[in-house]
Amino acid sequence: MSVSNKKGRVLVAMSGGVDSSVAAALLVDQGYEVIGATMQVWDYTSCDLEEGSGTCCSSIDVDDARSVADKLGIPFYVLNCEAKFKEKVIDPFLRSYLQAKTPLPCVDCNTFLKFDHLVQKMKELQCDYLATGHYAKIESGKILTSVDDWKDQTYFLFTLEQGILSSLLFPIGHLTKTEVRKIAEDKGLAVAHKRDSTGICFVGKKGYTQFVEENVSENMLSSKKGVIRRFPTGEIMSTHPGIHHFTYGQSRGLGMDHHEKLFVTKIDALDNTVWVGEEKYLFHNELEMEQAHWLDEVDEQSIYQVKIRYTTKGSPAKIKIEGKSVRVHFLEPQRAITPGQACVVYKDRQLMGGGWIAL
Repeated sequence: MSVSNKKGRVLVAMSGGVDSSVAAALLVDQGYEVIGATMQVWDYTSCDLEEGSGTCCSSIDVDDARSVADKLGIPFYVLNCEAKFKEKVIDPFLRSYLQAKTPLPCVDCNTFLKFDHLVQKMKELQCDYLATGHYAKIESGKILTSVDDWKDQTYFLFTLEQGILSSLLFPIGHLTKTEVRKIAEDKGLAVAHKRDSTGICFVGKKGYTQFVEENVSENMLSSKKGVIRRFPTGEIMSTHPGIHHFTYGQSRGLGMDHHEKLFVTKIDALDNTVWVGEEKYLFHNELEMEQAHWLDEVDEQSIYQVKIRYTTKGSPAKIKIEGKSVRVHFLEPQRAITPGQACVVYKDRQLMGGGWIAL
Protein backbone atom coordinates (compact mmCIF):
# COMPACT_ATOMS: atom_id res chain seq x y z
CA MET A 1 0.00 0.00 0.00
CA SER A 2 1.44 3.37 -0.91
CA VAL A 3 0.55 6.74 0.52
CA SER A 4 -1.11 8.56 -2.36
CA ASN A 5 -3.43 10.75 -0.34
CA LYS A 6 -2.17 14.31 0.13
CA LYS A 7 -3.38 14.43 3.73
CA GLY A 8 -1.48 11.27 4.60
CA ARG A 9 -2.14 7.93 6.19
CA VAL A 10 -3.50 7.64 9.73
CA LEU A 11 -3.56 4.71 12.14
CA VAL A 12 -6.62 5.11 14.36
CA ALA A 13 -6.72 3.40 17.75
CA MET A 14 -10.26 1.97 17.79
CA SER A 15 -11.48 0.68 21.14
CA GLY A 16 -14.93 -0.26 19.91
CA GLY A 17 -16.49 2.77 21.58
CA VAL A 18 -18.28 5.73 20.06
CA ASP A 19 -15.42 8.24 20.54
CA SER A 20 -12.74 6.40 18.58
CA SER A 21 -15.31 5.30 15.99
CA VAL A 22 -16.31 8.90 15.31
CA ALA A 23 -12.63 9.91 15.26
CA ALA A 24 -12.06 7.41 12.45
CA ALA A 25 -15.18 8.54 10.58
CA LEU A 26 -14.19 12.20 10.73
CA LEU A 27 -10.72 11.45 9.38
CA VAL A 28 -12.22 9.54 6.48
CA ASP A 29 -14.46 12.54 5.77
CA GLN A 30 -11.45 14.85 5.88
CA GLY A 31 -9.70 12.87 3.18
CA TYR A 32 -7.09 10.92 5.14
CA GLU A 33 -6.18 7.35 4.28
CA VAL A 34 -7.37 5.65 7.47
CA ILE A 35 -6.37 2.31 9.00
CA GLY A 36 -8.10 1.05 12.14
CA ALA A 37 -6.45 -0.97 14.90
CA THR A 38 -7.73 -2.42 18.16
CA MET A 39 -5.53 -3.59 21.01
CA GLN A 40 -6.64 -6.80 22.72
CA VAL A 41 -5.20 -6.26 26.18
CA TRP A 42 -7.15 -8.38 28.64
CA ASP A 43 -8.98 -11.69 28.84
CA TYR A 44 -12.44 -10.71 30.07
CA THR A 45 -13.31 -14.32 30.94
CA SER A 46 -11.10 -13.74 34.01
CA CYS A 47 -13.38 -11.08 35.51
CA ASP A 48 -17.08 -10.59 36.13
CA LEU A 49 -17.70 -7.66 33.81
CA GLU A 50 -20.13 -8.23 31.00
CA GLU A 51 -18.19 -7.68 27.79
CA GLY A 52 -19.12 -4.54 25.92
CA SER A 53 -20.74 -3.06 29.02
CA GLY A 54 -18.32 -0.49 30.41
CA THR A 55 -15.31 -2.36 29.06
CA CYS A 56 -12.84 -1.50 26.35
CA CYS A 57 -10.85 -3.79 24.07
CA SER A 58 -12.81 -6.95 24.95
CA SER A 59 -13.79 -9.43 22.22
CA ILE A 60 -17.18 -7.72 21.80
CA ASP A 61 -15.46 -4.34 21.62
CA VAL A 62 -13.12 -5.73 18.97
CA ASP A 63 -16.15 -6.90 17.00
CA ASP A 64 -17.75 -3.45 17.35
CA ALA A 65 -14.58 -1.76 16.13
CA ARG A 66 -14.39 -4.15 13.19
CA SER A 67 -18.03 -3.43 12.25
CA VAL A 68 -17.32 0.32 12.26
CA ALA A 69 -14.22 -0.20 10.12
CA ASP A 70 -16.30 -2.23 7.68
CA LYS A 71 -18.95 0.50 7.61
CA LEU A 72 -16.27 3.10 6.87
CA GLY A 73 -14.53 0.87 4.33
CA ILE A 74 -11.12 1.00 6.01
CA PRO A 75 -8.53 -1.74 6.72
CA PHE A 76 -8.62 -3.10 10.27
CA TYR A 77 -6.09 -4.88 12.48
CA VAL A 78 -6.35 -6.57 15.88
CA LEU A 79 -3.15 -6.33 17.94
CA ASN A 80 -2.59 -8.80 20.76
CA CYS A 81 -1.07 -6.71 23.55
CA GLU A 82 -1.94 -8.89 26.56
CA ALA A 83 1.68 -9.63 27.54
CA LYS A 84 2.72 -5.98 27.41
CA PHE A 85 -0.46 -4.90 29.19
CA LYS A 86 0.30 -7.30 32.04
CA GLU A 87 3.91 -6.14 32.29
CA LYS A 88 3.30 -2.39 32.03
CA VAL A 89 -0.17 -1.96 33.54
CA ILE A 90 -1.38 -4.94 35.63
CA ASP A 91 1.86 -5.74 37.48
CA PRO A 92 2.58 -2.09 38.46
CA PHE A 93 -1.06 -1.78 39.55
CA LEU A 94 -0.67 -4.71 41.94
CA ARG A 95 2.70 -3.50 43.27
CA SER A 96 1.30 -0.05 43.96
CA TYR A 97 -1.41 -1.31 46.28
CA LEU A 98 1.16 -3.27 48.26
CA GLN A 99 3.32 -0.14 48.50
CA ALA A 100 0.52 1.91 50.10
CA LYS A 101 -0.29 3.74 46.87
CA THR A 102 -3.53 4.12 44.94
CA PRO A 103 -2.55 3.48 41.30
CA LEU A 104 -3.81 5.13 38.11
CA PRO A 105 -3.40 2.46 35.42
CA CYS A 106 -5.02 4.50 32.63
CA VAL A 107 -1.88 6.68 32.47
CA ASP A 108 0.35 3.60 32.16
CA CYS A 109 -1.92 2.25 29.41
CA ASN A 110 -1.59 5.52 27.50
CA THR A 111 2.17 5.70 28.09
CA PHE A 112 3.21 2.16 27.22
CA LEU A 113 0.50 0.96 24.85
CA LYS A 114 -1.48 3.69 23.08
CA PHE A 115 1.42 6.12 22.66
CA ASP A 116 4.29 3.63 22.55
CA HIS A 117 3.18 0.30 21.10
CA LEU A 118 0.79 1.98 18.66
CA VAL A 119 3.37 4.57 17.66
CA GLN A 120 5.65 1.69 16.64
CA LYS A 121 2.80 0.07 14.72
CA MET A 122 2.13 3.43 13.06
CA LYS A 123 5.70 3.45 11.78
CA GLU A 124 5.55 -0.19 10.68
CA LEU A 125 2.47 0.57 8.59
CA GLN A 126 4.17 3.66 7.14
CA CYS A 127 1.51 5.94 8.57
CA ASP A 128 2.04 9.66 8.98
CA TYR A 129 -0.16 9.99 12.04
CA LEU A 130 -1.65 8.17 15.00
CA ALA A 131 -5.16 9.22 16.01
CA THR A 132 -7.20 8.39 19.11
CA GLY A 133 -10.62 9.24 20.47
CA HIS A 134 -9.26 11.26 23.40
CA TYR A 135 -11.05 14.45 24.37
CA ALA A 136 -8.03 16.72 23.94
CA LYS A 137 -6.60 19.12 21.37
CA ILE A 138 -3.17 19.77 19.87
CA GLU A 139 -2.44 23.27 18.61
CA SER A 140 0.99 24.69 17.69
CA GLY A 141 2.76 21.79 19.35
CA LYS A 142 0.87 22.17 22.63
CA ILE A 143 -1.73 19.91 24.24
CA LEU A 144 -4.87 21.82 25.16
CA THR A 145 -7.98 20.77 27.03
CA SER A 146 -10.97 19.77 24.93
CA VAL A 147 -14.13 21.77 24.34
CA ASP A 148 -16.04 19.35 26.58
CA ASP A 149 -14.71 20.13 30.07
CA TRP A 150 -16.66 17.23 31.58
CA LYS A 151 -15.10 14.65 29.26
CA ASP A 152 -11.64 16.21 28.93
CA GLN A 153 -8.91 13.53 29.15
CA THR A 154 -5.71 15.58 29.15
CA TYR A 155 -5.18 14.53 32.80
CA PHE A 156 -4.10 11.12 31.48
CA LEU A 157 -1.72 12.49 28.83
CA PHE A 158 1.01 14.21 30.87
CA THR A 159 3.58 11.51 30.06
CA LEU A 160 3.43 12.10 26.30
CA GLU A 161 6.75 12.88 24.65
CA GLN A 162 7.01 16.26 22.95
CA GLY A 163 8.61 14.59 19.95
CA ILE A 164 5.49 12.62 18.98
CA LEU A 165 2.96 15.46 19.22
CA SER A 166 3.42 16.40 15.56
CA SER A 167 2.34 12.86 14.65
CA LEU A 168 -0.77 12.77 16.85
CA LEU A 169 -4.35 13.65 15.95
CA PHE A 170 -7.26 14.04 18.37
CA PRO A 171 -10.18 14.41 15.92
CA ILE A 172 -12.97 14.86 18.50
CA GLY A 173 -11.24 17.34 20.82
CA HIS A 174 -13.34 20.21 19.42
CA LEU A 175 -16.64 18.38 20.08
CA THR A 176 -18.85 17.64 23.05
CA LYS A 177 -19.94 14.10 23.87
CA THR A 178 -23.47 14.91 22.72
CA GLU A 179 -22.14 16.08 19.37
CA VAL A 180 -20.03 12.94 19.02
CA ARG A 181 -23.03 10.69 19.57
CA LYS A 182 -25.07 12.74 17.07
CA ILE A 183 -22.37 12.28 14.41
CA ALA A 184 -22.36 8.52 15.09
CA GLU A 185 -26.16 8.46 14.72
CA ASP A 186 -26.09 10.41 11.47
CA LYS A 187 -23.47 8.04 10.04
CA GLY A 188 -25.39 4.95 11.12
CA LEU A 189 -22.62 3.62 13.35
CA ALA A 190 -23.82 0.73 15.53
CA VAL A 191 -21.94 2.10 18.55
CA ALA A 192 -23.77 5.45 18.61
CA HIS A 193 -25.51 4.67 21.91
CA LYS A 194 -22.96 2.27 23.38
CA ARG A 195 -22.12 2.84 27.04
CA ASP A 196 -18.85 4.56 27.84
CA SER A 197 -16.09 2.52 29.44
CA THR A 198 -16.04 3.17 33.17
CA GLY A 199 -13.61 2.62 36.03
CA ILE A 200 -10.58 0.35 35.73
CA CYS A 201 -11.30 -1.82 32.71
CA PHE A 202 -9.78 -5.05 34.06
CA VAL A 203 -11.06 -5.05 37.65
CA GLY A 204 -14.75 -5.78 37.16
CA LYS A 205 -17.51 -5.69 39.75
CA LYS A 206 -15.42 -7.60 42.31
CA GLY A 207 -13.50 -4.44 43.23
CA TYR A 208 -9.84 -3.59 43.68
CA THR A 209 -9.32 -5.54 46.90
CA GLN A 210 -10.50 -8.86 45.51
CA PHE A 211 -8.60 -8.30 42.26
CA VAL A 212 -5.37 -7.79 44.23
CA GLU A 213 -6.02 -10.86 46.37
CA GLU A 214 -6.65 -13.03 43.31
CA ASN A 215 -3.43 -11.95 41.63
CA VAL A 216 -0.93 -11.71 44.50
CA SER A 217 0.50 -14.63 46.50
CA GLU A 218 -0.97 -15.42 49.89
CA ASN A 219 2.44 -15.02 51.54
CA MET A 220 2.80 -11.51 50.12
CA LEU A 221 -0.68 -10.55 51.29
CA SER A 222 -0.03 -11.95 54.77
CA SER A 223 3.08 -9.80 55.05
CA LYS A 224 0.93 -6.68 54.58
CA LYS A 225 -1.25 -7.18 57.66
CA GLY A 226 -0.91 -4.62 60.44
CA VAL A 227 -2.62 -2.31 62.91
CA ILE A 228 -4.86 0.72 62.66
CA ARG A 229 -3.69 3.65 64.79
CA ARG A 230 -5.42 6.88 65.77
CA PHE A 231 -3.80 10.05 64.39
CA PRO A 232 -2.10 11.90 66.01
CA THR A 233 -2.08 10.04 69.35
CA GLY A 234 -0.83 6.69 68.04
CA GLU A 235 -3.48 4.74 69.95
CA ILE A 236 -3.99 1.24 68.49
CA MET A 237 -7.64 0.95 67.52
CA SER A 238 -7.74 -2.35 65.62
CA THR A 239 -5.88 -4.74 63.36
CA HIS A 240 -6.38 -4.99 59.60
CA PRO A 241 -6.00 -7.78 56.97
CA GLY A 242 -3.74 -5.83 54.60
CA ILE A 243 -2.93 -2.29 53.46
CA HIS A 244 -4.44 -2.98 50.02
CA HIS A 245 -7.86 -2.62 51.66
CA PHE A 246 -7.33 1.12 52.24
CA THR A 247 -6.86 4.40 50.43
CA TYR A 248 -6.45 7.98 51.62
CA GLY A 249 -9.71 9.65 52.59
CA GLN A 250 -11.56 6.36 53.05
CA SER A 251 -14.14 6.37 55.83
CA ARG A 252 -16.16 3.21 55.18
CA GLY A 253 -15.08 -0.38 55.59
CA LEU A 254 -12.37 0.39 58.13
CA GLY A 255 -13.25 -2.73 60.12
CA MET A 256 -13.56 -0.92 63.45
CA ASP A 257 -16.37 -0.85 65.97
CA HIS A 258 -16.17 2.90 66.40
CA HIS A 259 -19.05 5.39 66.37
CA GLU A 260 -17.02 8.48 65.49
CA LYS A 261 -16.53 9.03 61.75
CA LEU A 262 -12.85 8.64 61.00
CA PHE A 263 -10.85 8.78 57.78
CA VAL A 264 -7.67 7.15 56.52
CA THR A 265 -5.07 9.90 56.79
CA LYS A 266 -1.92 7.91 56.02
CA ILE A 267 -0.78 4.40 55.10
CA ASP A 268 2.74 3.31 56.06
CA ALA A 269 4.08 0.53 53.83
CA LEU A 270 7.17 0.02 56.03
CA ASP A 271 5.29 -1.30 59.06
CA ASN A 272 1.82 -1.67 57.45
CA THR A 273 0.24 0.84 59.82
CA VAL A 274 -2.99 2.47 58.68
CA TRP A 275 -3.55 5.83 60.37
CA VAL A 276 -7.07 7.17 60.86
CA GLY A 277 -8.24 10.49 62.22
CA GLU A 278 -10.66 13.36 61.94
CA GLU A 279 -11.36 14.79 58.51
CA LYS A 280 -9.36 17.94 59.23
CA TYR A 281 -6.15 15.87 59.10
CA LEU A 282 -6.81 15.07 55.43
CA PHE A 283 -6.06 18.63 54.32
CA HIS A 284 -2.57 19.69 53.24
CA ASN A 285 -1.05 22.58 51.29
CA GLU A 286 1.91 20.77 49.76
CA LEU A 287 2.88 17.61 47.97
CA GLU A 288 6.00 16.11 46.49
CA MET A 289 5.91 15.06 42.86
CA GLU A 290 8.10 12.24 41.54
CA GLN A 291 8.97 11.23 37.97
CA ALA A 292 7.95 14.70 36.77
CA HIS A 293 7.50 15.03 33.03
CA TRP A 294 7.18 18.46 31.43
CA LEU A 295 5.74 19.34 28.03
CA ASP A 296 6.56 23.03 28.46
CA GLU A 297 8.66 25.12 30.80
CA VAL A 298 7.29 26.04 34.21
CA ASP A 299 8.62 28.70 36.58
CA GLU A 300 8.41 29.38 40.29
CA GLN A 301 6.72 32.79 39.95
CA SER A 302 3.65 31.70 37.99
CA ILE A 303 0.45 30.31 39.43
CA TYR A 304 -0.84 27.17 37.74
CA GLN A 305 -3.99 25.10 37.96
CA VAL A 306 -3.08 21.72 39.41
CA LYS A 307 -5.28 18.62 39.49
CA ILE A 308 -4.62 15.84 41.99
CA ARG A 309 -7.43 13.65 40.66
CA TYR A 310 -9.27 13.39 37.38
CA THR A 311 -12.65 14.44 38.76
CA THR A 312 -11.52 17.84 40.08
CA LYS A 313 -11.31 21.14 38.23
CA GLY A 314 -7.88 21.87 39.64
CA SER A 315 -6.66 24.35 42.22
CA PRO A 316 -4.18 27.26 42.02
CA ALA A 317 -0.65 26.35 43.04
CA LYS A 318 3.01 27.25 42.63
CA ILE A 319 5.68 24.84 41.42
CA LYS A 320 9.19 24.67 42.87
CA ILE A 321 11.80 22.59 41.04
CA GLU A 322 15.17 21.80 42.59
CA GLY A 323 17.00 19.21 40.51
CA LYS A 324 14.81 16.12 40.39
CA SER A 325 12.76 17.33 43.35
CA VAL A 326 9.43 18.99 42.58
CA ARG A 327 7.27 20.56 45.28
CA VAL A 328 3.75 21.78 44.63
CA HIS A 329 2.40 24.44 47.00
CA PHE A 330 -1.35 24.99 46.84
CA LEU A 331 -2.82 28.35 47.69
CA GLU A 332 -5.60 26.54 49.56
CA PRO A 333 -5.44 23.21 51.44
CA GLN A 334 -6.31 20.13 49.38
CA ARG A 335 -8.26 17.14 50.68
CA ALA A 336 -6.85 13.61 50.61
CA ILE A 337 -3.68 14.07 48.55
CA THR A 338 -3.16 10.45 47.57
CA PRO A 339 0.22 8.81 46.78
CA GLY A 340 0.19 6.97 43.47
CA GLN A 341 -2.27 9.33 41.82
CA ALA A 342 -1.25 11.84 39.17
CA CYS A 343 -0.51 15.49 39.85
CA VAL A 344 -1.16 17.33 36.58
CA VAL A 345 -0.28 20.95 35.88
CA TYR A 346 -2.12 23.38 33.58
CA LYS A 347 -1.66 26.99 32.49
CA ASP A 348 -5.04 28.22 31.36
CA ARG A 349 -6.10 25.41 28.96
CA GLN A 350 -2.58 24.17 28.20
CA LEU A 351 -1.31 20.90 29.65
CA MET A 352 2.13 21.74 31.04
CA GLY A 353 3.04 18.30 32.38
CA GLY A 354 2.82 16.42 35.64
CA GLY A 355 4.10 13.56 37.73
CA TRP A 356 3.15 11.10 40.42
CA ILE A 357 2.23 12.04 43.98
CA ALA A 358 4.93 10.65 46.26
CA LEU A 359 4.51 9.17 49.72
